[in-house]
Parts: sequence; structure tokens; C-alpha cells
Amino acid sequence: MEYLLNVEGLKKSFGGVAALRDGRFQLKAGSVHALCGGNGAGKSTFLKILMGIHDRDAGSIRRRGEEVEFSSPAAALASGIAIIEQELSPIPHMTVAENIYLGREPSGRFGGIDFKTMNQNAQRLLEQLEFNIRPTQFMMNLSVAQMQLVEIAKALSHDAEVIFMDEPTSAIGEKEAQQLFKTIKRLKVAGKGVVYVSHRLSEIFQIADAYTVFRDGSYIDSGNLADIDRPSLIRMIVGRELAEEYIKTNVPTEVTGFEVSGLTAAGKVEDISFSVNKGEIFGIYGLMGSGRSEIFNCLFGLDRMDEGEIRLDGQAISVTKPAEAMAHGLAFVTEDRKLTGLNLSDSVRGNIAMASLPEFSPGFVMQRRNEQSASQQMIQHFGIKAARDTMSVSGLSGGNQQKVVLGKWFLRNPKVLLLDEPTRGVDVGAKREIYRIICEFAAQGGTVVMISSEIDEVLGMSDRILVMRNGRSAGVYPRSDTDAQALVHLST
Repeated sequence: MEYLLNVEGLKKSFGGVAALRDGRFQLKAGSVHALCGGNGAGKSTFLKILMGIHDRDAGSIRRRGEEVEFSSPAAALASGIAIIEQELSPIPHMTVAENIYLGREPSGRFGGIDFKTMNQNAQRLLEQLEFNIRPTQFMMNLSVAQMQLVEIAKALSHDAEVIFMDEPTSAIGEKEAQQLFKTIKRLKVAGKGVVYVSHRLSEIFQIADAYTVFRDGSYIDSGNLADIDRPSLIRMIVGRELAEEYIKTNVPTEVTGFEVSGLTAAGKVEDISFSVNKGEIFGIYGLMGSGRSEIFNCLFGLDRMDEGEIRLDGQAISVTKPAEAMAHGLAFVTEDRKLTGLNLSDSVRGNIAMASLPEFSPGFVMQRRNEQSASQQMIQHFGIKAARDTMSVSGLSGGNQQKVVLGKWFLRNPKVLLLDEPTRGVDVGAKREIYRIICEFAAQGGTVVMISSEIDEVLGMSDRILVMRNGRSAGVYPRSDTDAQALVHLST
């Protein structure tokens, strides 16, 4: 059989450390093939070699039976291979259309860019994908989710035969994900090959035909998804049995810890009210654009509240900027750790200490010994896997990076955790660890408010759920009184 891609024995080391020991993969035309593995399994290195970003140390890559080696992403693209990357790289001061057609803009009569044709082409593509974004919008004015949709549109605009999709739904909601899945089915019917990478196993079983599992840089197994169940796939990914995916050890008290009344921000959210008891995990669910993240931005002082009141432990508090929110004991884990949660050019230690710099530098002199001690304390507490705390945080896996973000806030002993997509882009093993951390915080009397676009996660972790729709509350429901179908119905 002639495969669109046939990869055997791929190897790659960095500084003597093996990132990929034995990468193997076969992609058929007209199929969706899931590439599965935990953080650090070698998936990203594998894709970067195939896209010409990294050189391989050993192994073979065949494209329709012919041996190939790409020296750059442009060479891979010329061979009909495109990628939707997890890490967004928009050019903020350019429009959506300019980002989609960057480097291949249509020319006008006198050699300049034909903006009219470019905008028309982008509009046609966005409509075909059912993405509600205008081609003339500037990227800097889009949400993270909308940027992800533009990245998807950009990759599909190349009409490639092989499309790598690396966590394509990590920043988008259920509605947009279903639109993407419809597009994937059209690509499959057209004879394209899709390599789908996602930590969301429910998506893999929904759209993929086949699977390949990597673990610790090596090929583990492959086969048809119809021949395997979810527990067996998880066991192969993590290398052990997971007793349960969602850990619930917290028991809500009857003492109110955090209250929001009549929260209104013009054009974003209107008249949002809810209360959260100590020991409770309070979930917020809604589709992209429902106003879910805007609530947190107001509560943490990033956006201005036009009306409303915030009460902590029964006392009204004023929050007009993040410093005030932090002083009152609020901690905010944002939806995009790399964009707004971490300083990727700094060390693990520097990132953990980031939110507590005044405590470590009285009199404007940094107390390095105290900073190091606090960093080690958080690394041990959260089980952060780092060779040393002075290494760059960019070198950690997604799950460990997210633990660094949590460590940054736990160092401040917060009263309220505001978590926006706390397990976005992390594997099932790391998710379980993060769930344990969240539950332990609540079980010790903390208050947790958690936004998630994953229905299973909201239902699995929340004690009560606020459903958002079009900037307004569609009601608050006990976990025991709702299900996935009800959440989707209420949010649309």
C-alpha cells in the first residue's frame, strides 16, 4: 500500500538528551490518524522533524513512497504538508486576511498587494469554515479562541494533502470545535490525510479512524480506534492504570467565601451574580464569546466593571487593578499560560517568584536565598519535573509549565482561585495531578471558580455550574441536576 506518509525509526537528540528514540507512523489517504502521547512523549519533536523545523539524527520519511527530507517548513508545504500549530504566532498589527495569506498575497495591477481580492478570498474561506470572523479585523483585537480559528483557516488555505493538527481545539469552544470536525470530515472525503494531536480523548474517539501512541520518545503501538477502548488507550499513553480521571475529594461547606452581585461590563457581560462557598469548586461553562473569560477579567481588575459588587468573606472589596485583587487574596490562572501566565524567557524559579516579587525584594534588593527556597518548595509540592529551577521555563512540558503557573499563585497563599481552562493542552496524567491540586485547595477551605470549555471536565469537577450565554447567566445548576446535553442546550 502507498501511504501519504510512511515514517520509520526517527531519532533526535538535543545536547545528548534523546527527545525522540523511535518515531514510527503511517498515514493513509482519506483518513484521520490520532497521534497520542503525554507531555514529553516526543510528539512535538516528531512533527517538527516532518515539517523541516528540526533535522533528524536517523530514520526515514517517505512521501507517497519517495524518500524526502525537508530543510524548512516551506519545503514541507511545497510537498503538500501543512500544520496547525498549538502555539499561536499571529502578527497582531496585521489583519486576519493578511495573516492568512502572509507571504503569498495576490498582486494588483502595478505590483502592489490586491487587498480587495485578498479580503474576498479570506471571507470566502472563513464562511466555508463557518468561522464568524471578519477578514479586515486586526489580530490584536481578537480573543485567543478567534486567533486559533484564524490559524486553522491559514493552514487549510494551502489546500495541502497532509494536514497536521496540533491541539487545534485547545483554545476554542464546543461550537467551534464541531465546525472544525465538519471540515475534517470534508477533508477526509476529499482524500486528504489528517494527523490529529489532542489530549482530549473524547475528540479522538469522535473523529479519528486510527491511532499511534508515543511514550518517552518511542513508538508504543498503533491500530484502528474501533479496536480499542478509552481505558486501554489511557493505559498505553501514561504507562500505567489510572484509577479515575476526575478526583473529587472536596466537600463544600455552608460558609459563603466569595460573592459576585450584578456584575456588568458594557458590551461584555450583564448582571452576573453568583456565590461560592468555602470548600466548593464552582464551574462556569459557555461557548466562545459567551462572556465567561470576561467575568474573570473584571474580577481581577483587568477590565473595568460598570456595575456590580464583589464580596470576600462577607466584606465588600474594591478591585480596579490586579494588584488590588492580589492584595485581597485572589489568584488568576489565565487561559493561555504562554501568552499571559509565564515569562518564557525567564527561569522556572523566576516564574514561580513572579507574583511575589515585593516580598522577595524589600528595599529593592532581591533576596535570592529566599527566592530559591520558595521555588524549591513549590517544585516539590507540585511535583514539577525540571532538571534545575534555573532552567528556562520554556523547556518544560505543558503540564509542568501549568504547575509552575499554579506554584506562582500558591506561593501567595490565596483565598480564591480563578482558573480559566486550567488543564488546557496538558496530558491525562498531568490533568489528574492538577485536579488533585484543585481539590486539595478546596478541601482545605479554599474557594475555586473554574472556567472550562470541556463539558466532561465541568461535570467531573464542579459542585455547581454557572452556564453563560450571550454575556448573561443562563442559570446556576447543581452538578447532580445536569448533564452534557443540558449544558449544551442551556449555552446555545
